Amino acid sequence: MKLTVLGATGSIGVSTLDVVARHPDRFEVVALTGHSQVDVLAAQCRKFHPAYAVMGGAVDAQRLALLLKDAGVRTEVLHGAEALVQVAGLPEVDAVMAAIVGAAGLPPTLAAARAGKRVLLANKEALVMAGAVFMAEARRAGALLLPIDSEHNAVFQSMPHNYAGDMAHGGVRRILLTASGGPFRTTPLDVLAAVTPEQAVAHPNWSMGRKISVDSATMMNKGLEVIEAHWLFNAPADRIEVVIHPQSVIHSLVDYEDGSVLAQLGNPDMRTPIAHALAWPERIDSGVAALDLFAVARLDFERPDPKRFPCLDLGYRALRAAGNAAAVLNAANEVAVAAFLERRLSFLGIADLIAATLDAVPHAAVPDLAAVLEADRQGRAAALDLLDRSGARSA
Repeated sequence: MKLTVLGATGSIGVSTLDVVARHPDRFEVVALTGHSQVDVLAAQCRKFHPAYAVMGGAVDAQRLALLLKDAGVRTEVLHGAEALVQVAGLPEVDAVMAAIVGAAGLPPTLAAARAGKRVLLANKEALVMAGAVFMAEARRAGALLLPIDSEHNAVFQSMPHNYAGDMAHGGVRRILLTASGGPFRTTPLDVLAAVTPEQAVAHPNWSMGRKISVDSATMMNKGLEVIEAHWLFNAPADRIEVVIHPQSVIHSLVDYEDGSVLAQLGNPDMRTPIAHALAWPERIDSGVAALDLFAVARLDFERPDPKRFPCLDLGYRALRAAGNAAAVLNAANEVAVAAFLERRLSFLGIADLIAATLDAVPHAAVPDLAAVLEADRQGRAAALDLLDRSGARSA
């Protein structure tokens, strides 16, 4: 299988290449992309010798080209958004790992779907922002969508064989998405206002990038995952429930009409869903240790506290509103998280800014990619304006 890895220098990309390296007889890397981590991408190119490598900007691309030339690696170096789209749709590529975080990952991920590829979907924003457009293009081109988020991959594994989007026909009552609760699950509410970026990115179970770690701390990641589950499994909002499960051993569950509940369990390591999607419908070694149930000893479950995690309710609000609401939600969240990491906004201010942005941007339909990108632009502009006018600063 020939692969393009979008976002190769991030945590998902690194884990993907770890799995790929374990099976050199099965996988060939055709293209790798990274935003600005030149040295990391250079090392990956020296190991996997892709035909193409893509950087975000021209200066980084020039530096990468020089490093690869000096190392004798014959990889063509490209840069920019158009290059990402190009390598996602290469005719010789069979599968695309879509692991670019945020709205920037939408165009190349959509290009992979339009080209009919096996799309390993780690970029949840593609479905959050453009669910209707993305799914329509994937169906038209015959693309195979395989979710990489541990929760959606677990649901995929627990759904009926050949599930085609009809919950009633499959006897499915509910989808249960598990959440760790992040680093502040038990933190007193009156302390949350003083939370620092360093505390927010220290996830208790998973090793993730800074933005995703903050999303886990606010549980906006679950709000986005509820929207993603809606599109992946054709599930209405009231049939998707979030359950806090601190051990992160059960990755999600499917509740059936006959009273059965099927769950997928495993150690919290993203190489498991990555290996599952790479080899599906086969199973291959991922490098993940076998789950020791005796060491786990117990499995706990809690209902999310809406006062502690208001971002989760914002996700449901955007899903039910439909139209441009989810794209605006995602845009506002990216602005808010960036401001928090830059210490321009308090931790509690993240949810406040997102809610205010949803109120500020008029509701509109999003029939095509242009409308989706306009909704994203409006959401960012409104969030930045609200941020500037508030003069918000963290404690």
